[in-house]
Amino acid sequence: MVTARLTIDPHFAVGPVNRRLFGSFVEHLGRCVYDGIYEPGHAAADAEGFRKDVIELVKELGVSTVRYPGGNFVSGFRWEDSVGPRGERPRRLDLAWHSTETNEVGLHEFGSWLEKVGSELMLAVNLGTRGTLEALDLLEYSNIRSGTALSEQRAANGRAEPFGIKMWCLGNEMDGPWQLGHRSAEDYGKIASQTAKAMRQMDPSVELVACGSSGAHMPTFGEWEREVLTHTYEDVDYISCHAYYEEKNGDLASFLASAVDMDRFIESVVATADHVKAVNGSDKTINISFDEWNVWYLERFEKVDKIQGLDNWPVAPRLLEDVYSVADAVVFGNLLISLLKHADRVTSASLAQLVNVIAPIMTEPGGPAWRQTTFFPFALTSRLAAGEVLATKLESPGYDTAVYGTVPLIDAVATHDADRGTTSVFLVNRSQDEEATITVDLGALEGVILLDAQTLSDADFYAKNTLEEPERVGLSRNKSAEVRDGSVTVTLPPVSWTALSLG
Repeated sequence: MVTARLTIDPHFAVGPVNRRLFGSFVEHLGRCVYDGIYEPGHAAADAEGFRKDVIELVKELGVSTVRYPGGNFVSGFRWEDSVGPRGERPRRLDLAWHSTETNEVGLHEFGSWLEKVGSELMLAVNLGTRGTLEALDLLEYSNIRSGTALSEQRAANGRAEPFGIKMWCLGNEMDGPWQLGHRSAEDYGKIASQTAKAMRQMDPSVELVACGSSGAHMPTFGEWEREVLTHTYEDVDYISCHAYYEEKNGDLASFLASAVDMDRFIESVVATADHVKAVNGSDKTINISFDEWNVWYLERFEKVDKIQGLDNWPVAPRLLEDVYSVADAVVFGNLLISLLKHADRVTSASLAQLVNVIAPIMTEPGGPAWRQTTFFPFALTSRLAAGEVLATKLESPGYDTAVYGTVPLIDAVATHDADRGTTSVFLVNRSQDEEATITVDLGALEGVILLDAQTLSDADFYAKNTLEEPERVGLSRNKSAEVRDGSVTVTLPPVSWTALSLG
């Protein structure tokens, strides 16, 4: 049996748990919006056409912010198409996903849906095929109370009060050759700086996210961040990170260690941002908005699902509807651990995406909605992680992987909320064949009791929740957990994710 030890001390903190770490992402892609959050003909639809069963699941998931409307979609999006009378809104070709966008759900409708689920809007502007003027128009429409052409247009369209949007993404993945209007770091840095300055002239309170490179695998990675931040450092608040992971060629061992790559990715971007800070002699610190992350079987999409054809532009096609396994959920939970471990610099994150498209929530048209395996780590972490992330000391044996070298079998993070007197510990066992017993040293805490211990695991690492078996996989109480002599000991099944709640 694998044994490990974790030491936690509330006197040593990484940083506060920012609620924006538990954000998500809704893009006009596949069935995320249409037949996902919005299905007016469904028995569970409310008066506006939004599925109430999905609303309840999103609330249970604990999503704090939602990035919208893209993603790749935004680089060809004309925001004006999405406001005004529905019957007058144009149908447009979405070149990003080779689909037809009806614009039936737009800014006003989505704003109303966010109020129902209790989440904050994080809006992306199109810097692919459009520019500074269009971004200013959207900001005026959204945030100026009254007295201008666009603010009065918003009121005429049914919303007297402004949307009051705080977080804005300055484009999306602008180094990606797949992106409409993609450009060099120098060209993007210049337009992002110009747009940021202009937006702050109108609304100085906005928080702005510059595009980092589309992933650590990109040939532009590193140098892109450096040059973009050289142009924008004093104009923006965040640089974005995007990362997706999938099991390749049956290499489960490497896949289970995906969070090691996320850790290295974050630390590289932080180092680059701090290099620019030093060169500029700035006293400002740029943080990370990790506004796309998930398990995504991208190779499957490229080979099987991609839509093509000059006369083939479907509405809300089934795209990127990955069905997640226990192993996927364990990796997913481990990625959440990595985000928390870097809470001092990763202060916003968006799970991509929310419904149907590489999502924790699935729906069937006219049918049920259900939780994927990835739903459970997100919902429980969102509920339990509070206060401050602690700087822990982990002692764990390692194992060899083909992709990442030797990595720890156990990964962990802890949070402590002094006001509520609660501590939460999140644990992953990456071993495929051995249980792991971990002892968490609580000596720096007094009078600790175990409130709960929940584990996600299954003898079949590839068990999934499906339309036919929507409750095949879920959380179960880990009865091995016990507090004794100033520590808590718990046994972790192979390929598992566990959350301990202490009071």
